[in-house]
Amino acid sequence: MHVTLKENERIDDLQYKGLKIIQKKNGFCFGIDAVLLANFADIKKNGKAVDLGTGTGIIPILLAGKTEASSITGIEIQEEVAEMAQRSVILNDLSHKIDIKVCDIKDSVSVLGKSKFDLVVSNPPYIKYRGGIINESDTLAISRHEIKCTLEDVVSAASKLLTPGGQFAMVHRPERLVDVMFLMRTYQIEPKYIRFVHPYAGKRANLMLVKGTKGGNPELKMLEPLYVYDENGNYSEEINRIYCRGEYKP
Repeated sequence: MHVTLKENERIDDLQYKGLKIIQKKNGFCFGIDAVLLANFADIKKNGKAVDLGTGTGIIPILLAGKTEASSITGIEIQEEVAEMAQRSVILNDLSHKIDIKVCDIKDSVSVLGKSKFDLVVSNPPYIKYRGGIINESDTLAISRHEIKCTLEDVVSAASKLLTPGGQFAMVHRPERLVDVMFLMRTYQIEPKYIRFVHPYAGKRANLMLVKGTKGGNPELKMLEPLYVYDENGNYSEEINRIYCRGEYKP
């Protein structure tokens, strides 16, 4: 479907089922963290999902391609970014399945309703905002720093949006592990799975994937580490499978 590109925008091919996305040439673009999270999250057939802080809409678009969810809502506080995500939805002819809303995460429960979703996902800002010289209208700064929302805002909203037994899936930095575990339990989301992502074997993890269940019983399973590159510096077999490259192309 045809959409109009604005100045400084481009269309990127996601190399999966013909899906594409609009991104700014010099703005915030999705990374491996969003792709890994979309692959890590689970949702049952005809389930309802919401992505908190959807940005370009990459996670809802990938979830629409990879799952049989009936509806996926993307929440984004930045109106310009949300509008770009909505055009990506139209570009992929997914308006029947994906809805992008301009909304503050702190207002998401009043806008969407309590206990309405089987899955909540989030790739939130990783860096604590401690003041300093940061342009609060800068989309890159808002995507990286906790300017518009904190980790607690995200976990609190997720807990209220989830149905009992629903899943919360998030990607974050390993140095925030204690904060993530503490807040999930504080808001009645029991951590169930954690997986660390390493650039290479022998290198420390620089990402972590976490899944929890609303009202679940205590039992945390440590999954096998995920390595992005193999010993030869090529993408690992698992990364190629996740990205559907080569023999894994659908």
